[in-house]
Amino acid sequence: MKTLAKLLAVLAGALILFLGYNWLRDNKMPNFYGTADLYVDEGDGPDEVIKSLNNQLKVLSEKRLKAVFDKKDVASYIKPGHYKVDSKCTSVYVARMLNNGWQTPVRVTLAGSLRSKREIARKVSRQLRIDSLSVMRAMDNDTLLARYGVTPETVFAAFFPASYDMYWTSSFTDVLDRCAKASDAFWNDDNLVKAAIVGLSRREVTVLASIVKGESKYGPELPKIAGVYLNRLKRGMLLQADPTVAYCYDYELKRVLFRHLEFDSPYNTYKYAGLPPGPICVPDKEYLEAVLNPDYGGGNLFFCASKNLDGTHVFAKTAEAHARNAKAFQSALNNRK
Repeated sequence: MKTLAKLLAVLAGALILFLGYNWLRDNKMPNFYGTADLYVDEGDGPDEVIKSLNNQLKVLSEKRLKAVFDKKDVASYIKPGHYKVDSKCTSVYVARMLNNGWQTPVRVTLAGSLRSKREIARKVSRQLRIDSLSVMRAMDNDTLLARYGVTPETVFAAFFPASYDMYWTSSFTDVLDRCAKASDAFWNDDNLVKAAIVGLSRREVTVLASIVKGESKYGPELPKIAGVYLNRLKRGMLLQADPTVAYCYDYELKRVLFRHLEFDSPYNTYKYAGLPPGPICVPDKEYLEAVLNPDYGGGNLFFCASKNLDGTHVFAKTAEAHARNAKAFQSALNNRK
């Protein structure tokens, strides 16, 4: 009997040690080596998670991970999202993370060419769990857009190019909210005063900035381009901005020709005076700042591409000087064929 009692005691002790060790392994000891960006979509379960983890890092004990997932009923509680798993994570932490939706934000960048709703939808859907068709529909939703002071025709004004840390499962409304917050931060008292000095409202600054963006990517000359258009507005002259004509043709023109200038649209600044009804693209912060801090150039009223064909422009105060500059550019273009 004593021998049996001792044996049972040893077995009990071994069981306690075994259970204790497993508890430590699951709760306190990392079960992963490396780093993984885990994207869990609707309908994904423990099997898909483990497969994704195995593709990105080393799972030290897949058996213990599966046991923990079963114990925590991850199959029933798992939530879609983006999760970061690394060498500090235990199996229990990962299970709880998935069940409670403890997401790691992703960096969402809105920048570059944002000249159409399609481009915006594609850029958003590539970075967040939103399909591009839903984004397109949202940008045509009058009721939704009214909350941001825009319409489907002026929706570009609702965006503020920047990089945002957001949850992968964020909605398109969340994107608009973040842009609105960033835009409000940009429009502090100093910038509102600058807008008043140049004689434009917030909306009008955005519209003109979008035209400046359509004209050039060369930072040092942006204030001078803004200055030309502001000089024209003050004199009551037509803006005659080629990018507004390109906008009328959905940016499908390789080159704006004289016949294109007859397109009848309030966005065509060769036919209609003043600024167009809305922005023709989403302008970045540097373009807004160029309009708020213009270089009037002593009265520049014209500019055209440089004969150097390097993406820069030359400026002029008179039509005669502008004609000479334009002729030089055309000759350089013809020489290059």
